[in-house]
Parts: sequence; structure tokens; C-alpha cells
Amino acid sequence: MLLALIANGIIAIVKFIAAAVSGSSAMLSEAFHSVADTGNQVFLLRGTAVSRYAADARHPFGRGKELYFWSFMVAVFLFVGGAVIAFIEGLEQIRHPHEDEAGLVFSLIVLAFAGIFEYFIAFGPALRVFNRVRSGRSVSATFREGKDPALLVVVFEDSAALLGVIIAAAGLLLTRYTGWAQWDGIASLLISFLLAGVAWFLAYEMKQLLVGESASREDRSAIRAATLSVKEISSIGRLLTMQLSPKEVLVNMDVHLDDGLTTDQVEDVIDKIEMAIMEAVPEATRIFIELEPGL
Repeated sequence: MLLALIANGIIAIVKFIAAAVSGSSAMLSEAFHSVADTGNQVFLLRGTAVSRYAADARHPFGRGKELYFWSFMVAVFLFVGGAVIAFIEGLEQIRHPHEDEAGLVFSLIVLAFAGIFEYFIAFGPALRVFNRVRSGRSVSATFREGKDPALLVVVFEDSAALLGVIIAAAGLLLTRYTGWAQWDGIASLLISFLLAGVAWFLAYEMKQLLVGESASREDRSAIRAATLSVKEISSIGRLLTMQLSPKEVLVNMDVHLDDGLTTDQVEDVIDKIEMAIMEAVPEATRIFIELEPGL
């Protein structure tokens, strides 16, 4: 992540130089896009670091949700620092078109370099991790049920970066070979819509996790199965879960015990339930069990 931060910062500077030389709105939009990506890396680094802080009296469940907050800030920064500025630049280019062919080759070289970096250094590795996490599920289901905001942000952000490079290059080439400078502005608008869409999706997903989204359906099923594997359990009542961080799940459940158990046996049953749940779902680090008399 630190390497991506440094590289994105360098790419942003080079894109600004190319935008100044070529006068391209699409290139300038891509420069601000890279600035947003750089800021987003800072947010993710901060969120990852703070989310690992140990629980204390003020934060008894730890600070894992800090990662969700900073990932939400990624969406805000991507929208304000990327989409809005790209929209303004594109609109200005369409209303007052201007073409500067002097920097065309330089701009295309910069975009090619940026595209190669994004694919091989950022997007490729992130996609391989995403495919491992997907484990045969559909892409949409993986995104909906994903609990690791860093992975979601990187996959969507890098996808948008690659598409943005392609759109900007297309805008420059169309402007050059058609002589219609508005293509550059249209490319900038398309980049704006792309960034706005990614920002909206990330904001929606992070909001779900911030307000207390449950563990995945797969984890909830595993928790139920693990609990019912304890022979002294007759049935399960309420099962409440909350994702505290990508690797932490809070579990609160009502269980119905068989009749006739002594106090020592009940304590032993609770230990068995907790061990069974943690073995089935290692992320279940906070387990609270409410005992109910047998039915």
C-alpha cells in the first residue's frame, strides 16, 4: 500500500505536467484522479493502523470500525477530489474548446505508463486476491457480502484508474484525428461519471458496515451449525451478529439447553459453544450467550 501511495503521487505530478503541456481537460481530470487515489491510500493506511488498536475502557470492542470510517472518507474524497473537478473541467472544455497538439505524444506516453503501473502493480495483484476471496461466488455477491473495505476500495479504485486512462487516451486521440476539441471535454465528463459511480458504491457499502451490518450469511450459518453440534443444545433462539472489522465479528445468541443440567455442566456447555463457534468462524472474537431453559 505504501508503494502504491508513492507511485500514485509521482504519477499525479507527471499527469499535471502533461496536462499543462497539452492543455487537455481529460488529462487534468486524470491528474486530479491520481491526487484522489494518493489521498485515498493515506486514508486506508490510517484506517488500517488505527483499527488494530487494542480495546480499552472507551472502546470496549476495539476500534475496528475505524477502517470503515476511513474507507467512507475514501468515497467522499474520490467524489469531491475527482468526480466534481473532472465534471467542471469537462464542462469548461465543451463550452470553450481549445486544442494543443504539442503535448499529445507526451500525454499518451504518460497515460501508457500510468496504465501499465495500474495493471501490473496495483490492479493485477488486487484482482488475484479478490478472486481468492470470491471462491466461486458471483462477483456481485462477493461485493455485497465483502467485509474487507481495503480490498473493495483497491479493486474499484484501480478498475476506475484503468478505465480513466483508457477514456482520457481515447479523448486525446479523437480530438487529434477529428479536429473536434469537444471530445476531450466529453472524455473528462465520462471520467467524472465513472468516479462518481465508484464513490457512490463505496459510500453505500461502507455505510452498511458503519451502521452495524451483520456477518455474512455463510458465517451465520456456520455459527448456527457449530452451536447445534453441542449435544446439550436443544435449539437456538435469536442470533445477532455484527461485523466489527474485517477479522472481528460480535456474536450474541439465545440458546435453549436440555433440562436437568447442573451449574458446572452449564458452564462446560458455554465453553463448548464458544470453542465450536471460534473453530467454525475464527473471526468470531466476541461471543455472548444468553441461556434459556429447555423447550
